[in-house]
Amino acid sequence: MRIRTMERRTGISRWIWACLLGLLWTVSAQAGKIRVWTGIEVLKGQHFRPLQGKRVGLITNPTGVDNALRSTIDLLYEAPGVELVALFGPEHGVRGNMHAGDHVQDNRDVLTGVPVYSLYGASRKPTKEMLQGIDVLVYDIQDIGCRSFTYISTMGLAMDAAAEAGIEFMVLDRPNPLGGLKVEGCLTEPDCTSFVSQFPIPYVYGLTCGELALLLNGEHLLGDGRTCRLSVIKMKGWSRDMTYADTGLQWIPPSPHIPQPCSAVGYPMSGIMGEFSYMSIGVGYTLPFQMFAAPWVDAGKLAEAMNALKLPGIVFRPIYAKPFYAAMQGEQVQGVQVHFTDYARAPLTPIQFLVAQEVARLWPEHALFRVAEENRLRMFDVVCGSREIRKRFAARHSWEDVRPYWEKDVETFRQLSKKYYLYRK
Repeated sequence: MRIRTMERRTGISRWIWACLLGLLWTVSAQAGKIRVWTGIEVLKGQHFRPLQGKRVGLITNPTGVDNALRSTIDLLYEAPGVELVALFGPEHGVRGNMHAGDHVQDNRDVLTGVPVYSLYGASRKPTKEMLQGIDVLVYDIQDIGCRSFTYISTMGLAMDAAAEAGIEFMVLDRPNPLGGLKVEGCLTEPDCTSFVSQFPIPYVYGLTCGELALLLNGEHLLGDGRTCRLSVIKMKGWSRDMTYADTGLQWIPPSPHIPQPCSAVGYPMSGIMGEFSYMSIGVGYTLPFQMFAAPWVDAGKLAEAMNALKLPGIVFRPIYAKPFYAAMQGEQVQGVQVHFTDYARAPLTPIQFLVAQEVARLWPEHALFRVAEENRLRMFDVVCGSREIRKRFAARHSWEDVRPYWEKDVETFRQLSKKYYLYRK
């Protein structure tokens, strides 16, 4: 008991010190034009009242930080009146020490000693045993606004587990780095549901993670139509037309291949085609998700062809590179880098289809579905959310053949999602 009391006293003194640091950070942040308070920052401002007297399970990773870059793990562990009893690690782990796709093991957090349960290993949904002794599950992870990025699947499955267990679920909201205005892609169809397309939402869904949680709950999209006791700690200062740069917040990589906000923007622009290795999309080079290149491409010709399409807000620049790892490792490649000149007007997901279209026209022997790896076709389908996309594109390698199907659900979803907006333009 005395040891625990000493720990609590130490925790209180650390918490007071953290508040002083937070105050100093707020003053300096105003000078540095930080315009957004994230959910954890708002929760701190509330002195953690919504969690007082509760045993907390926290789903987080290195992106879960306050505006002073202090980990949400440490903040909750030291907060008076809050008992952090369990941590849950998504893909890459709680402290970000796992590579993409590697299974995360149950263990204990090295800094706090709190048990860590894996949500990217034997189970991707918290089990009944994991949730024993927990009053509220808290989610604090930076999302990138794209359906195939697995953290939102983790969030939704954890919401479902909370609903089954009858415990609260709280989302500490964060900005969508794609903004809140872009919606692109068809809804996931039942035969393509997977961990990279867990819910029937567009590929680019235009919501914060808090808004998405409200939609999943409100539209009964959890298992068997269940709903959980959900609350969202809203941000202050965020609006739908903001880019991540507009927020003034520091960027913490949510995965090794999303080192900067521009990588998050590039992910829906190239990630679908990245399921195949017929072109480098910059993963393994210094421009992840921002380029399209291969040894057999003529950079000048491809840049000319892509710029002739006159896509709004986008310029394609010839680029020459030698990837350090992944597709085309050690090979001299050339192609195009995508530059945004007017992000608000620019499309995202069509870019990769248009590159594949122009490649098929200029170098027909390298047309996508003539050279695509057979064992990756299923993954392409589930990432797209529909088998129909591959079927339509493979026929003539034409974006116009795909576009009506890709866009068919956009306006309906946009109108539906407005019911769950927490922020305006």
